[in-house]
Amino acid sequence: MKSRGKFFESVNHYVDQAAAFANLEPGMVEQVKACNAVYRMRFPVRADDGSIQVIEAYRAEHSFHRLPTKGGIRFSKHVSLDETIALAALMTYKCAIVGVPFGGAKGGVKIDPLTASTGFRERVIRRYTTELIRKNFIGPDIDVPAPDYGTGEMEMGWIADTYKNLKMNTTDMYACVTGKPLAMQGIPGRTSATGLGVFYGLRNACEQAEDMKELGLSSGLQGKRIIIQGLGNVGYHAGHFIQNEGGAIITGIIEREGGLFNSDGMDIEAVFRHRKQTGTLEGFADATFNPEGRAMLEYDCDILIPAALENQITAENADRIRARIIAEAANGPVDHKAEEILRAKGVYMLPDIYLNAGGVTVSYFEWLKNRAGVSFDRMTSRHEELIKRELVEQMESLIGRFLPSDVKARLIQGPSELELVRAALDQTMSHAFSRIHDVWKSRQLPCFRTACFLMAIERVADSYKYHGIFP
Repeated sequence: MKSRGKFFESVNHYVDQAAAFANLEPGMVEQVKACNAVYRMRFPVRADDGSIQVIEAYRAEHSFHRLPTKGGIRFSKHVSLDETIALAALMTYKCAIVGVPFGGAKGGVKIDPLTASTGFRERVIRRYTTELIRKNFIGPDIDVPAPDYGTGEMEMGWIADTYKNLKMNTTDMYACVTGKPLAMQGIPGRTSATGLGVFYGLRNACEQAEDMKELGLSSGLQGKRIIIQGLGNVGYHAGHFIQNEGGAIITGIIEREGGLFNSDGMDIEAVFRHRKQTGTLEGFADATFNPEGRAMLEYDCDILIPAALENQITAENADRIRARIIAEAANGPVDHKAEEILRAKGVYMLPDIYLNAGGVTVSYFEWLKNRAGVSFDRMTSRHEELIKRELVEQMESLIGRFLPSDVKARLIQGPSELELVRAALDQTMSHAFSRIHDVWKSRQLPCFRTACFLMAIERVADSYKYHGIFP
């Protein structure tokens, strides 16, 4: 596996490739690449056995071209400065691509999320939040964290509560963090947002008949064979929507303990329930278990979805990858040397900075909701229902008969907040794909990833220029 110390280097490699097609001064490109601020911290936390444990943690704010900065907090044994900066940089470009007005940021806390108790996690995240407040690295207008690998809405709730108690007399205190529980002014659909965004992005790509023809595939997701690495929040929800709404066949699922394979496909819901009950994929009745899960990345499939950690596909195993499409649901699962090998083989890469932007997009909606202090459906849903009722009643009078009650209820019902969020996410991912695809083809760029980075760095550079950073 590639050294984790090279992640930021890999990200900047893609920036440099894209910059070759941009009309930007070298100094501007360097500013776009630079990480503006990093907070490295060490703090003591009382362990469950009463001993004191010193925690290593980071927060990186990559770009101030838009404020606040935005990015998740991950709990992992492998957290490092390089990884945190690299992930913050990806957030900058991701936000620029989907038109979310944030700079990129990221946080990391070096603990094992699989073994840490709930009490220990709470003590760690509350102390981490206190450290961020101390150095002005968190706030609705400054820097807004979110969940990432190893964290979820529980940790985000603790962050919001800590901030609320230390930053009193502010009206939008809950906008300091997103991915919160609904009880703490979260938003419906945030948990599934990244995975749902993967589905929307992949669906958009597969609907391009000419692109699919070049790969020897039919257009659409229906019937395509999928292997997913990672059955966490992103992998599970991506697989759920790809299978149930896209009609694809999930032939392989990979986790840390091994992988499952069934060429006829398997039900991701059944696999998820089995692993939740037993703690392992092993023993699932409807598939063959392989203890060497990572080797399954090399199995034949139409679409491979790495939804775990970075650097899973490197120069060491890239030549053995047999997927036609690699859809990066995780951040940085393919390093730049592997990318060159895969492109030479004709593999279509859907990069992370586009494909997993669903999370930050819905986080943006949550942040807007918290700033406004009102849910999106509250002001519009009943009004829409009244208008639709009048239209349906007029239609019934014209045709001279009544619609069935279930059909009428469905036509009249005003949208829920969840429906509004999912429709807005679908629109965001679809519009972003169209713009990137147009840049890719019209400017004759070597690949979709280069088009993503080119569009991102040009947008960030424009913000720096017009915001007066450069006189």
